[in-house]
Amino acid sequence: MTTLPPLDDLLSGAHVVSLPMRVRFRGVDVREALLLEGPSGWGEFGPFVEYSDAESARWLAAAIEAAYAVWPAPVRTAVSVNATVSAVGPDRVAEVLARFDGCTTAKVKVAEKGQSLDDDVDRVAAVRSAMGSGARVRIDANGGWDVATATEALRRLTAYDLEYAEQPCATVEELIELRTALARKGIDVPIAADESIRKADDPIRVARLGAADIVVVKVAPLGGVGSALEVVEACGLPAVVSSALDTSIGIAAGVALAAALPTLDHACGLGTVGLFERDVSATPWRPAAGLLRTGRAVPDAGALADLAAPPERQQWWRERLVRCHAVLAGGSGR
Repeated sequence: MTTLPPLDDLLSGAHVVSLPMRVRFRGVDVREALLLEGPSGWGEFGPFVEYSDAESARWLAAAIEAAYAVWPAPVRTAVSVNATVSAVGPDRVAEVLARFDGCTTAKVKVAEKGQSLDDDVDRVAAVRSAMGSGARVRIDANGGWDVATATEALRRLTAYDLEYAEQPCATVEELIELRTALARKGIDVPIAADESIRKADDPIRVARLGAADIVVVKVAPLGGVGSALEVVEACGLPAVVSSALDTSIGIAAGVALAAALPTLDHACGLGTVGLFERDVSATPWRPAAGLLRTGRAVPDAGALADLAAPPERQQWWRERLVRCHAVLAGGSGR
């Protein structure tokens, strides 16, 4: 892990921003994050508000790595990314896809609370219709289905030629049971694990127990680019790099990870800056011709001022940083 900087250094270079979303995503209408400036550039500390300090400390470790260390050398200069379709109605699918220039892969959110499986099928069907038969379409349930529901959902959705289903069930044990059920019924949909890796005390367990075909890794929840690379290597499965609803600062770290992977056979979920009404960078990291290039993102001073969170939220995030710094100082963060 990168040497832990003094707390005062982190606080002195901290900016808390509040970014309105174009559409509700993962239950979020406004995305908040704390940005850190250090000698290597900018880092992003943005664990979701419900996360514990122990879990959030990994996000702080990733932000410190970005701001104070050097990322691993890339083996490619550009990374293919997917479009992300939130839980919108089928009538809004074309509008959402239009924000992702040149992307030939789409990730579609399903299992949204308050919606039905019919809603999911209609959304996936609209994506397939809009993108054509040559595109790749994957779904992400965020662990929202039980095994029986997931089996039925994938039976119905397999008609749309899914690339894979991301975290259809919440637990590793359920993923194992689901894979068995799908094989028994002759349903051929690969399973990708996300939460079973980034929220786990043992992120390798999902691969060790044969619960997934693909691993989805995110820089911040795994403690940084270097740590995430170690997880991918230990899992020994194909990897997809995804964002955690990051600003351009965090997206740059995700691209650094994807660019450093020895092999990369799938488009990455890093094209999410377009979900914000406005980004912190004057040149937001949005895909061009379906690609994102390596480099460092730098926030715009005007955007930092315009997007500054209200004073009470500034204080909340700074206090959270203090607590997470203590976790890292005590050696409790992975």
